[in-house]
Amino acid sequence: MPARVDQATDPQVVADLATVRLGTAFFRRALNRLYDVDLDGDSLLRGWTRRHVVAHVGYNARAVARLVDWAATGIETPMYESPHARKDEIDVGATLPPEALRNLVEHSAIDLDVRWRDLPGDRWAARVTTAQGREVPAAETVWMRTREVWLHAVDLDSGARVDQIPAAVCERLVGDIHRAWSARPEGPVPKLVATDSGTQWGSSRAGSTVSGPLSALTQWATGRLPVAAAADFLRWSGGRPGPAPRWI
Repeated sequence: MPARVDQATDPQVVADLATVRLGTAFFRRALNRLYDVDLDGDSLLRGWTRRHVVAHVGYNARAVARLVDWAATGIETPMYESPHARKDEIDVGATLPPEALRNLVEHSAIDLDVRWRDLPGDRWAARVTTAQGREVPAAETVWMRTREVWLHAVDLDSGARVDQIPAAVCERLVGDIHRAWSARPEGPVPKLVATDSGTQWGSSRAGSTVSGPLSALTQWATGRLPVAAAADFLRWSGGRPGPAPRWI
C-alpha cells in the first residue's frame, strides 16, 4: 500500500506544515523532560500549572481539528460550543492523571496532523471562523496551531527557550501581536525593532520605540518577559520600560 502523503499543494501551506510539525516535536520534548510529579508545578503563565498548559495544548489540537473538518465537509463545526467551553475544558483536563494528560497531547496532535494531511488541496482556501469570530481560510489553522506549540513549550519551564523558536515564527507572531494592538482603541502602540534582523513593526509616529533581539521582543510582546528583566534586553526610546499592551 502506498504511503499517505499531504494533499496540500500550495508551497506556503507545505512549508507551514513542516514548521508546525517541528513545533509539535519541540513541545513533545519539553513535556517529556518533566516527571509526572513536575506537572503539578507552576508554569510560566500566571495562574496556570503545567497541567493547565498540557491540557490546553491537547484540547487546542481538537478544537483546530474541528475547523479542519469544517473546511473538509462544509458543515459548520465551531472550535468550541460556547465562550466558556474552552476554559471549562482546560480546568477539567488539568485534573486528569499524568498518563491521560500525556496521551491527550499525543493522540490529539496525531489526529490533527492526519486531518491536515488528508485535506484536499482545493479545500485549504475554504473559510472557517475562529473562536474569536475571525473568518479565515483553512490554511490559517496551521499558523494558529504553530503559535500554540512553540510558545507553550517554553511555558512548561522545562528548558525550552524562546530563542530556540525559529526566527520566522517569532517575526510572524510579533507582527500578529502588533496588528492586534493597533486594532484596539487603547491609545498609541510602540514601534518595535528587532535589532538582530532589522525587522520593524509600526511607525515612529507612535512616540516610543522598543528595540532589541527578536527573541526578547517576542517574550516581551507576549507578556513573558517581566519589566524588571526586560530592561536588561530591550531599549525604550521616547518612553519608559513597562509591560507590553494587552494582546489577547
